[in-house]
Amino acid sequence: MTGEVAGTLLVTVDSLRADARSRAETPTLDRLAQRGTEFEQAYAHGNWTPFSFPSILGGSHVFEDDGAIGVASPTLAERLADSGVQTAGFNAANGFLTTHWGYDDGFGEYDAFTDTNSWLGQKLAAHPTVQGWLQVGASPFRRRDDDRERVDASRMLDVEDHAVDFLESTDEPFFLWLHYMDTHTPYVPAPRHLKATTERRGAMLGMLSAHLRVGLGSGVSESTATELRTLYDATVRQVDGSIGRVLDALGDRRDDTMVVVAGDHGEEFLEHGHLAHYPKLYDELAHVPLVVDDPHGTGEDVSTAVGLSDVPATVLDAMGASTADFAGESLLGAVRSDEPLERGPVTSLAVRGESITQQPIPRRLVDGRPIVSARDDRWTYIFDPERDEHELYDRDADPGEQEDVYPDGRAPLADLEAAAHDRLDALGGGGDGDESAAPDDVERQLAALGYR
Repeated sequence: MTGEVAGTLLVTVDSLRADARSRAETPTLDRLAQRGTEFEQAYAHGNWTPFSFPSILGGSHVFEDDGAIGVASPTLAERLADSGVQTAGFNAANGFLTTHWGYDDGFGEYDAFTDTNSWLGQKLAAHPTVQGWLQVGASPFRRRDDDRERVDASRMLDVEDHAVDFLESTDEPFFLWLHYMDTHTPYVPAPRHLKATTERRGAMLGMLSAHLRVGLGSGVSESTATELRTLYDATVRQVDGSIGRVLDALGDRRDDTMVVVAGDHGEEFLEHGHLAHYPKLYDELAHVPLVVDDPHGTGEDVSTAVGLSDVPATVLDAMGASTADFAGESLLGAVRSDEPLERGPVTSLAVRGESITQQPIPRRLVDGRPIVSARDDRWTYIFDPERDEHELYDRDADPGEQEDVYPDGRAPLADLEAAAHDRLDALGGGGDGDESAAPDDVERQLAALGYR
């Protein structure tokens, strides 16, 4: 497609729900959605980071290459680097997005900020909510000379600073990927963002106690979930501010840069009985925001269901690189014209152990049983092949996916079932690699995120 961009900024936000902007103050994301194209029905291809991200930065879905959870070649960054694009990626310490799983492939500059080899770093990684108390303790002194947070519990400022340095030292064309973790549990915003989100006095101390109750295994009440959701909303506001500062660093290049923002998966707050993102495929986990602000775009929103595997093809198309060997299809036609999208059902995958809350959460097919979903613009179909269990939801009538209408709903079941079976048939081996062989600092970071 004609009209190549000078650069692309891809921002992914961990656990960012599709409805995040409707609850939190997000001026940066609101401006991007107003200027650009918002894909109102965008879906992650997995329920958590290691199942979703192979489709965002690589050419295939999870498990389709060799049964492992890493990203497979060709990666988006590799293809762009081979085309002469300067590349950089900065991940705010998500242990699943490290060099161990190939996520540095193709990036000229890369940092995952997972070095927890110091005594203090190990303690904070093992007890992440302690970082929240540090945020509270530093609150009387929370503003730095640059008006940012004093304590960087989520590594947000590390990502931001590295991004700004890259932009200031890099010529065109460029590709910059940033991954934020603030909206991933344990949701610890700086106090000023929480104060802007709720009028409750003493909110930070009260809501951090909700983290403590959950961490100690106490029963999760609706009120506890509400407190945690308020903290989550405040972290959305916090990330929004950081993205705005990175956009400001683009300076004169802003109008020639395509900006893509997406959640890698969603987050549950008891909609189907749990918190966080256990192996389930309902909308609170699969439905994510996706905004493409393209210099040549029309700004018209799109309601067709799309998957995050379309992101790398879209970036490659916009930067004049080949999309061959990538599973998704470019969305650029829909972004730059009224061209209707022709898409089949979007599939997502989870692997469940004997119970939904089994720890550790299965990372390999051999550790559990696969569950797959397929979605079109209206219907959600969920299939557990091992138990021959089917679910069907009409999102027009039941947006919360609470009333299972299988098999009586008037859905195009043949198309949905075929898509689900195609996804299952494409799965590779069981993943023979020993996932526990990840470096100690990566394993500590995964433990800090709750992945024991």
